[in-house]
Amino acid sequence: MLRASNHASSPAIMAFLIPSRAARPGDDPIFALNSEARTRAAAGESVINATVGSLLSDDGRLATLASVISELAKTSPTVAAGYAPIAGNAEFLRGVIADLMGDRKSAEWAVAVATPGGTGALRHAIANFLEPKQALLTTSFYWGPYKTLADESDRGLVTFRMFDERGGLDTAAFSTELGKLLREQGRALVLLNSPCHNPTGYSFSAEEWREVARILREHANLGPITVCLDVAYAKFGGQLAAMLDEMTSLLPDVLVVIAWSASKTFLQYGLRIGALCALHPDASERKRLEAALTYSCRGTWSNVNAGGMAAIARILQTPTIREAVDAERDQCVELLGKRVARFNELAGAKGLHYPRYDGGFFTTVMTKNAFDVALRLKAKGVFVVPQEGAIRIALCSVAEADIPRLVDEVASALG
Repeated sequence: MLRASNHASSPAIMAFLIPSRAARPGDDPIFALNSEARTRAAAGESVINATVGSLLSDDGRLATLASVISELAKTSPTVAAGYAPIAGNAEFLRGVIADLMGDRKSAEWAVAVATPGGTGALRHAIANFLEPKQALLTTSFYWGPYKTLADESDRGLVTFRMFDERGGLDTAAFSTELGKLLREQGRALVLLNSPCHNPTGYSFSAEEWREVARILREHANLGPITVCLDVAYAKFGGQLAAMLDEMTSLLPDVLVVIAWSASKTFLQYGLRIGALCALHPDASERKRLEAALTYSCRGTWSNVNAGGMAAIARILQTPTIREAVDAERDQCVELLGKRVARFNELAGAKGLHYPRYDGGFFTTVMTKNAFDVALRLKAKGVFVVPQEGAIRIALCSVAEADIPRLVDEVASALG
């Protein structure tokens, strides 16, 4: 006797995910491209993989700093296995503040909490200085996860045109969009990434920072403004001192927070060590900021890698170790600098249009057909990251010997 199928009477699949989470992509597009490039290379294809922001040596190995590896190995197993304080290891936090602020008077106005990488620091800034449904403001070219972080926190993201007709920072567009946002939502979180902006490689000049500060000061009476400085690549470029001088001059009218990361600084991407530092001259306000940020730590990741913080704290706080690490990093900066110089030489000769590029992990080549260009390049074994208006090229992972082929293929794909 045949039994009737029960498929027809099966209930519809229930929607367990809330609607805002039901259609999200399962993988980051940059990591997906990297995975495809690695698969094709493993199969024997000649591939140039200019996708993920990790510094590789010219022989294709992940670059590391021997002194950092040594300090990680020295960390006591009981320290590494134990819980860290919710806000982070006190020595680590003091080290981060000193690393950022040096001997500036404003270092006394700083509080910080540990985060899992710079990404965690950005998450805290978005969650604590914007209300749900409000939007942060950043440049029109930006690191894609800024949008992901905002979306995951039920916030939005709006942009101002990054470059003017002369190729410099479009401060007039910044002023316009900042005023508009403040009038619409009564407060603003401005996220700025320099030096060595990801994805363009552009570093704001001292004059541009001065103009940004003027605009922020001019708009401060329209509502609370928090400026979040993403300095993940600061050790690979200049103008950090000029930025800090201009931004700290805004206190207390504008709140200044800084997203610090060990990922690029110490070439330890997987260690997930970072911090968010907040600056304010009023002690009671600093106490409120520290409490709110610590509460956010407990409410998200609870605490950060204890062994990693202990090792990074020793590096930051011990002059001899820090000097050794700085010397090793200088060699990596030199390695990257040679690639930057070679790219500038060849790309300029080919007439490629890209922002001023003095250093850092990335540059971008401007094109209206970025996604089509990236597909044509991928067919030739060259992997880049397309975005609206440009393709991002991670020179950090491209050997100097491969740059001529890279530039030739990009020029060809642009037609």
